[in-house]
Amino acid sequence: MGVLGANHPELEDVVQESALGLISALANFRYECKVRHFAGRIAVLTALKARRHLRSRSDAYAEPVREEVPLQEASPADAVHLARRRQILRSLFEELPEPQSEALVLHFVLEFTVDEIARATAAPVDTVRSRLRLAKKALRTRIEADPMLRDVLEVLP
Repeated sequence: MGVLGANHPELEDVVQESALGLISALANFRYECKVRHFAGRIAVLTALKARRHLRSRSDAYAEPVREEVPLQEASPADAVHLARRRQILRSLFEELPEPQSEALVLHFVLEFTVDEIARATAAPVDTVRSRLRLAKKALRTRIEADPMLRDVLEVLP
């Protein structure tokens, strides 16, 4: 849901593909992490692949309606602040070229190594490093140029 949005027309299909991908990948599971983490990686990769496929097939789903997962144990003010930060970060990531934003998410959110990103995206390791470097530079430049972004994202000047 985080990648496609809760109202995406093919969400159920992607969830089923993720479950099948997990079952297929269990033979390669090396017990280096929790099964939940392993399954989460497969689900996100499947959703990213579906999103790329849908974008290339049609612009009909280019801007899916996204429904936020409710925050738990947060005050209303904190919930609003976190939702605003999440929205701003998503918009910043959407400004980046898709290979760069995908590399950033895989690396910093899902904690993939550069080698794992290279295997997952079928890109050379140096290309992944370049994508990460360019994406970080673009985000840094964009955030530093906008005082509102610095304030909301709590970035020091």
